[in-house]
Amino acid sequence: MKRIQLGNTVFEGRNDAYLFGADGGTTALVDTGVATDDAREQLRDGLAEHGVSFEDLDVVLLTHWHHDHAGLAGEIQQAGDAPVYVHEADAPMVVDDGLTHAEEIDQRDLFELWGTPNEKAAELLDFLDLHSEIQGDAPTVETFVDGDRFEVGDTELTAIHLPGHAAGLTGFAFDTPDADSSQRELLTGDALLPKYTPNVGGADPRVEDPLGTYLDSLARIVDGGYARAWPGHRDPIDDPGARAEEIIDHHRERTERVLDVLRERGTADPWTVSGDLFGDLANIHIMHGPGEAWAHLDHLERHGVVERGAEGYALVDDDPDLDALFG
Repeated sequence: MKRIQLGNTVFEGRNDAYLFGADGGTTALVDTGVATDDAREQLRDGLAEHGVSFEDLDVVLLTHWHHDHAGLAGEIQQAGDAPVYVHEADAPMVVDDGLTHAEEIDQRDLFELWGTPNEKAAELLDFLDLHSEIQGDAPTVETFVDGDRFEVGDTELTAIHLPGHAAGLTGFAFDTPDADSSQRELLTGDALLPKYTPNVGGADPRVEDPLGTYLDSLARIVDGGYARAWPGHRDPIDDPGARAEEIIDHHRERTERVLDVLRERGTADPWTVSGDLFGDLANIHIMHGPGEAWAHLDHLERHGVVERGAEGYALVDDDPDLDALFG
């Protein structure tokens, strides 16, 4: 496996794409980076270092639909007719359905549910429209589900569905030789990152119970006992289980902060809670901030800790058992 790092000034920076089969067999690329001139040139140069071009790729696998992971998939497919695979839950978001992410949120009245001010919703729509070109050309996709396997180079990749950050987010597990034995490693996309905690709620509001769903995915990573993780951004993670547990603890602490906001304010909508958590919000964070606050409030509502009324969410259990929510 060869890691190719790509610039990304729009979102988190330093995307990772992963090349398999450069030394023979089926040549596959996992994730493509965003559709900008800089990322396109960096990906072409990175592939060329291993003797591979867009035209040479036999298959493209996507961890999820976000443009910084799927933006160049259509262009690669046009160059060499490579099939593009994505989890069935994310396929509608990769193909060109004519909707931006924020338009989908608007159509589902989530701006109203979150309490997002009209001027901030308009600011977000303008930001996403300004960066619409990063989506790139839409590919024709084929779908997979959890447990499907792909033979690439001399490696077998097994799809591990890890929803939360996105409905179809999928990692790919594989074995690597280690002296006289082997170890199991995992490409995680944005399910597990070494520095940031992946956004839930705003990154893909199609996810039902986004925080609870993501916690289940983190538990699956812990239970997998992986020796190393290869994330969608930045550098490898040498103890994926410990990192997953760190993120679980982070969300428990964030839930405690959400509870403190409600104790102080009495009733609050997700926009108000996000302001207390994150401060002033601009560009993409107008979606991610209240979306994450909503994910926590929704999780609390599902466990009977808060209830939602016309003015927002209010506590019904002032001293909940968080072990039951974050076991």
